[in-house]
Amino acid sequence: MFHKEGAKIILISVIIAVLVIIGIEYVGIPYPWLIKVIQLLALVFLIIVLQFFRNPNRSLDNIADHLILAPVDGKVVVIEEVYEPEYFKDKRLMVSIFMSPINVHVTRYALNGVVNYSKYHPGKYLVAWHPKASEENERTTVVIDNPIYGEVMYRQIAGALAKRIVNYAKVGHRVNQGDDAGFIKFGSRVDLYLPLGTNVNVTLNQKAKGNKTVIANK
Repeated sequence: MFHKEGAKIILISVIIAVLVIIGIEYVGIPYPWLIKVIQLLALVFLIIVLQFFRNPNRSLDNIADHLILAPVDGKVVVIEEVYEPEYFKDKRLMVSIFMSPINVHVTRYALNGVVNYSKYHPGKYLVAWHPKASEENERTTVVIDNPIYGEVMYRQIAGALAKRIVNYAKVGHRVNQGDDAGFIKFGSRVDLYLPLGTNVNVTLNQKAKGNKTVIANK
């Protein structure tokens, strides 16, 4: 199963791969081994594109307001108190998940609630783990009001390879835990900003799985 955001890129990639694999036989290259190498590279290119846009079915084990689930697949790279200057303008507990190019890049809603804030910021394309990435890179900021935690923010951040962030969150909409919240194309990171004192259920360098790993609970 593939994400709808990849439909155009997948179609173009299939066409290119097929044209290369079939067409290379007719361009007069005198070395059969070179033809096979080029065909193999075209096939590898197609496989990489397909795996990047995969969207596995992640049914929720349970849906509960007291759980905050991982919004993406990746590795937990930051758990610390930080000052959040855009919306809260006070200290929050940040949990940051870094996604490599081989991770599933679907963003899912980590909790139930109503969207109170949703804003896109154009910016740079620093590597996603750069300390300034959350402030200077292209990003979207979304705040969801949850009955247990109050307002919780998540931020989609583009990386060095990411060239487009897709965000589905609209102010005033009620969203359901586990539903698609967007997509980040080609490398990225997602930061969660939780109220101070939140019981975090993950550790640094732990692998997180979207819709499965419990980030926090009460």
